Formats: sequence, structure tokens, C-alpha cells
Amino acid sequence: MTKLSVNINKFATLRNSRGGNNPDVVKAAEDAQRFGADGVTVHPRPDERHIRYDDVRRIRKIITTEFNIEGNPTEQKFVDLVLETKPHQVTLVPDALGQLTSDHGWDTIRHKDYLINIIAVFKKAGLRVSIFVDPVVAMVDGAAETGTDRIELYTEGYARQFESGSKEEAVKPYTIAANRARELKLGINAGHDLDLHNLQFFKQQVPFLDEVSIGHALVCDAIYLGYENTIQLYKRQLA
Repeated sequence: MTKLSVNINKFATLRNSRGGNNPDVVKAAEDAQRFGADGVTVHPRPDERHIRYDDVRRIRKIITTEFNIEGNPTEQKFVDLVLETKPHQVTLVPDALGQLTSDHGWDTIRHKDYLINIIAVFKKAGLRVSIFVDPVVAMVDGAAETGTDRIELYTEGYARQFESGSKEEAVKPYTIAANRARELKLGINAGHDLDLHNLQFFKQQVPFLDEVSIGHALVCDAIYLGYENTIQLYKRQLA
């Protein structure tokens, strides 16, 4: 069964737009669990424009499902936060400073030595590690040499092609990458621009999928459909 981790960053974006604590991101995390999510994902960035570092600390105290923290480990502040809060999984993303949203995976060949060293830091602390990877076999092969436990397939390319009507062509590299990851004994996550329209087909075509992390589309749907109902609709696509 593929797990659904709900990324609650957009709740924090809305809160920060007005100040105060409405909506309450800790309650958003609690409710995600209560409404059936298998996990909660947060992605604190150095400028704290959505999830703040203190949010992560407060959310960690109430998590009863899986907690996943995403971020760029080149920021020492991020590394320190992860080691302090000890989530169930840390997902390493090669974001540039000030980047609007994640838009590519690691070059696991070029950055192999760096990834080996930083992944070892987190694994020494007993954390499961996943790294963002594009659906390219060479990048999956490189990931296997870093010591990571999982890869997270970056799915924006799939979502874009799916929307244009080329769903079979869109999913093909992800199916190949997932099969290769399985051969290399890597767990497989996926995320970015997955939604109620493209998720089920992705799940059907990409084997061995452990987890998807979905935030923006899910929160947008929740505005119209309700938070609890939306989480259940996404879970149904993964069933």
C-alpha cells in the first residue's frame, strides 16, 4: 500500500500572509493524521516564508504517524533542526537559496561525495534518508552509491506531460527508474504536482511505490471539497 504524506507548507503560507496563527499549522498536522493521512511533510526554507523552524519543533511533539522533513542540507541550520527533532524521514532536496519551489533532483554523480558524507550524518542519528532524483537511470544508479535508503522521484515532468495528453509517454521514465531502484534495493517515494487527476495512473504504472508527498494540489482541493474529504479522495487514488 502506497502511503500518503500530506505536505502542510501551504497552510503556513496562508498564515504568514496575514500574521497571527490562523490557520494553525500544528492543528493542520493533527487534522491530517486524524483525517487518514499516513504522514505529514514539512519543508522549512532558510527565509521561513512558509513553515518556520519553530513550527517543525511544535509539530514534532504531536506527530503520531510518520514525520518527513524536506530541505537542502547545505544549510547548517536545516541539518541542526533535523538532528534536533529526529523525524522518521529526512528528504534531501537541492534547492537554491530563495527558490520558489523544488524543480529538479540531485546530480548524484557530480555530488556523490557530498551526498555520501551528509547522508552518513543523518543515518548515524538513526534517520531514514530519501533524496530527490529525476527519473534518469544514471541518477538512480548514482543514488544507490550514496548510502540513501530511498529516492523521491521528482514528478513535475510527469504532471506536465500528463496534462498535455501524453500520459503513457509521461510515465515511462518513472516506471523504468522505479524498476531500477528496486533492483538496487532502494525504496521509492514520489512527489511534486501530483493531484487527483494524475495520481491514480501514476500509482498504477510505477511499481514498488512506498510513499507520495502531496501538498499544493491537496490544499487547493481542500478549499473546495473539505480537508477530510480531500485526504480520503487522495487515499482512494492510491488504493
